[in-house]
Amino acid sequence: MSLSVALNTARGSLLSNGIQTDTVSRNVTGVGDASYSRKVASLVTTDGPVRVVVARVSNTALFDKMIGSTSELAGRQAILDGLTKLEETVGDTQADGSVAAKVSALNQALSNAANQPNDSNLAKAAVAAAKDLALALNRASGTVQAARKNADDEIGDSVLTINDLLVQFDKANKAVMNGTVTGTDISDALDNRDKILAQLSQQVGITTVVRANNDMAIYADNGSPLYDKIARSVTFAPTSAFAAGTTGNAVFIDGVQVTGSGSKMPLQAGRIVGQMAVRDEIAVTYQAQLDAIAGGLITAFAETDKDNPTTGTALAGLLTYTGGPTLPALGQTGLAASIRVNPKADPAQGGDPFTLRDGGMNAGAQYQYNASGAAAFSDHLRAVQTALRADRTFPSNSELPLSTSVMTAAQSSASWLEASRKAASGRVDTESAVLSSASTALSNVTGVNRDDEIARMLELEKSYAASAKLISTVNAMLQSLLDAVR
Repeated sequence: MSLSVALNTARGSLLSNGIQTDTVSRNVTGVGDASYSRKVASLVTTDGPVRVVVARVSNTALFDKMIGSTSELAGRQAILDGLTKLEETVGDTQADGSVAAKVSALNQALSNAANQPNDSNLAKAAVAAAKDLALALNRASGTVQAARKNADDEIGDSVLTINDLLVQFDKANKAVMNGTVTGTDISDALDNRDKILAQLSQQVGITTVVRANNDMAIYADNGSPLYDKIARSVTFAPTSAFAAGTTGNAVFIDGVQVTGSGSKMPLQAGRIVGQMAVRDEIAVTYQAQLDAIAGGLITAFAETDKDNPTTGTALAGLLTYTGGPTLPALGQTGLAASIRVNPKADPAQGGDPFTLRDGGMNAGAQYQYNASGAAAFSDHLRAVQTALRADRTFPSNSELPLSTSVMTAAQSSASWLEASRKAASGRVDTESAVLSSASTALSNVTGVNRDDEIARMLELEKSYAASAKLISTVNAMLQSLLDAVR
């Protein structure tokens, strides 16, 4: 081997060593970064000088599994968060602040008043218990609608995030394509593109297709294109306020509806899907339960025509609502938000609590049960207690028993909420385990092991030292040759 060939070989070795060392340094820097994939610098020999090609370790199947699990978990977590919020505020059957507990307290107060119908303090206590129950229903309804508004706001935030990520993806995708065409290192650009995909999958389920020159297209899990050469527009109109019966707006991708009953191919996973379930299904069902319970209470306390108990008109009694005194229809919405104690029985509003005992909250002698004002009269109080325990019809959309008492319905509502939260928590735990397994498997394949990289760095240091030694030797030999010529 001539000295010039030896010198060129040593120089090429140093150049390749520098690229390999830089690659190892990048790997060490990427330790702990979930979005970083290990880079491998390989020597490629051809007819010309040795070249170094930097490749990125990847596994498409594991990555797709990870982003799919990410979408599922995000949706299920959104549902759990919504249910937890409702449960914390309303309580369960054992909590003093729950609707079920308030119904039981009212029943006990009525029993006490019926046992001593001449005691004004017990009559006031019964009215106060009814007021507490009405306020509990008012607060619970407010909580439900606040949860719906929060979910609607979250949907709007998700849509903004999706549009922003698609803009970022457009830049990242073009960087990958340009690098592919020019033959430059695109490993970091691929990392950046995958990082954006992982973030996007939290908001909506996605699938991807790679085409010529590493161009990638993104589709939502219902088949709608999110990115195909250009970013598609995702739109949503937030609702300013929610009340019982309010219908929130749908999400559109490129002008096509992808959520709600009007969508032919709705989205399947992601945070948007979870928030939609909270806003349009879970909270709506719970509101229907509260409204049904409020309607049952208003009917149970109704004053009936004592002269015509079968054909006479029944009107709201101790508990009324915005549309009173006419009794509400089965399945009427908004009752939990507007139920209140009749002012004619509320001492705080100038009413007489003994009207609960005697009747007369509505005009007409037919609604006056104790016209003589007998102090021992308790028939109406006991009749109301019986009405609270009597079976009545509940609307099917409330998911309450179709025929049960108001007291049992209140307990069933709290149980339904707890059962839904428990089931949602189990689904979150299951999907968390799936995501953890997928992420670990992907990390084992594409992640960086610091010890391995340090060992590789030591090998490169030895290679560098050998190349440097060769150059030094060639230099000494050339210097000796020049000295001999002189």
